[in-house]
Amino acid sequence: MRKIVAVAVLAAMTMLGTVAAVASVDAGAGGHPRTGPRAGIAPQAPAPRGGVERQEVSRGQYDVLVGQCRYRKTSEARKRCRAEVRERYTVGAFNPNLDCRTYSGVSVCGALELTAAQRSCVEKSVAGGLTRRRAEVECYAFR
Repeated sequence: MRKIVAVAVLAAMTMLGTVAAVASVDAGAGGHPRTGPRAGIAPQAPAPRGGVERQEVSRGQYDVLVGQCRYRKTSEARKRCRAEVRERYTVGAFNPNLDCRTYSGVSVCGALELTAAQRSCVEKSVAGGLTRRRAEVECYAFR
């Protein structure tokens, strides 16, 4: 059990490091693909910068990735989140390897960048019997 937890923590830290690296790259103006400044246009960013390989995802997966940015706590964090999505993902075919889930009416895909308070919320929720995946989604959206 301890090995499983250690591997999960290592994987989460690796994913968060990747997200932080992408966050340092300014990708321009944000917006939802249906209502933002480039509504109806599939994102077509230049070749990846900073060594981050782009993943192809379906339009539905892309919409979830952009939509989950609304739960970030500040407007700057929301803008940075949308830029990360444009930088890391391109619309194409469904990606079965993208971890998407819905709990309490909130859909998210990929690794979630949690604040310290949200991580604390996750630990308390898991200790209270909630699954880690559900706790992450609920603490991300509601804390």
